[in-house]
Amino acid sequence: QVQLAESGGGLVQPGGSLRVSCAASGSNFRFCVMGWYRQAPGKQRQLVAAITSGGSTNLADSVKGRFTISRNNAENTLDLQMDSLKPEDTAVYYCNAACRFGNYWGQGTQVTVSS
Repeated sequence: QVQLAESGGGLVQPGGSLRVSCAASGSNFRFCVMGWYRQAPGKQRQLVAAITSGGSTNLADSVKGRFTISRNNAENTLDLQMDSLKPEDTAVYYCNAACRFGNYWGQGTQVTVSS
């Protein structure tokens, strides 16, 4: 059974940093495109960052220069390092695996940026 489990969310002050992680299990995710999405209250879920198996990345314009996505193919893990956080980054962050054998989502982790 495929599972994606996020961790690392929480409350942080504006300008602070936070790292969220995703552990994938139940299959081999080496060739999947892995990504982070976020959904703020009343808004649609949107792509934050994605990374291919070869390490090519795509980041939303709103997070370029502040967020870094990385993955460990051997351990089936995905990380999102978030720096210089802003209140508008507040959302539930979801891990996604887009694979040839299916598209999978984690349960999400709350990130709140507030003073």
